[in-house]
Amino acid sequence: DIKMKGAEISDCDTLVVEGRMEATLDSRVLEITQHGVFQGTIAVDQATIHGRFDGELTGGKQLVIAGTGKVSGKIRYAKISIKEGAEPAGEVAVLDKSQAGMSVGPRRAAA
Repeated sequence: DIKMKGAEISDCDTLVVEGRMEATLDSRVLEITQHGVFQGTIAVDQATIHGRFDGELTGGKQLVIAGTGKVSGKIRYAKISIKEGAEPAGEVAVLDKSQAGMSVGPRRAAA
């Protein structure tokens, strides 16, 4: 039952959303669990959505919408997998070749 509103999350490697979140996210990997809800703007390399997403999502490498996933808004992806039962809605389009495969999340320097 955790709810987070108005956050800006950056330099995040992996974020798992189990509650409700309204935020802007710049991450490498995002997973929205079956009961998770995310509203806002997301730029990630990989996203797997089992719950709900509403807003603007850019998946630089891969987007997976599970059978329980409901996605609406402006969605951009390099590769997409939509499982049976999923509910994509809104403006959905492939990234152009100059953006596809590029990492959109933060980078960490090797130590």
